[in-house]
Amino acid sequence: MAFPYPVFLDLEGVSVLVVGGGVIAFRKASGLAEAGAMITVVAPEIGPELAQLAASAQRRPYETGEAAGYQLVITATNDAAVNAQVAADARAAQVWANSADDPQNCSFILPAVARRGLVTVAVSTGGASPALAGTVRTRIAQQILTAQVEAAAVELARQRAEIHAAGGSTELVEWGDRVRAALGDSTS
Repeated sequence: MAFPYPVFLDLEGVSVLVVGGGVIAFRKASGLAEAGAMITVVAPEIGPELAQLAASAQRRPYETGEAAGYQLVITATNDAAVNAQVAADARAAQVWANSADDPQNCSFILPAVARRGLVTVAVSTGGASPALAGTVRTRIAQQILTAQVEAAAVELARQRAEIHAAGGSTELVEWGDRVRAALGDSTS
């Protein structure tokens, strides 16, 4: 699977089901919580950090069909049959689902992400090698996502706001020179 269409989601207030109670489920839920999602965790055993993080933590097995009650589903159990059932239920209900380390049971995958201020870079190998995506992400974060890039994003956001306030469209602006100037790059 290539997962060829990258997208950033606004998850503020979105109901998300996380099936699984361990370290991987916690890692997935942490990112969702940072994005403002309303997380429900379902698993026979739930780690204390994960229980604290979720709006609702239910110590019980996943119930067939319950994925339909959510807008997004993450499954991160060590039981392939449970992961497959959750993914199948999500597909049947037209709910987006991610199954940790199991691209065949995903309708989306999670990229390796680096953030610096307003700038976010996401790297994916289409599920082929999350480790490679993580390594590339780290290199980008160390070599490219500098304080200068962070400052450029703030300056360019200010310019966009100024254009919008004047009633203009930023779609009609040639941004190349502005970006180069914000980055202090006069050679390109």
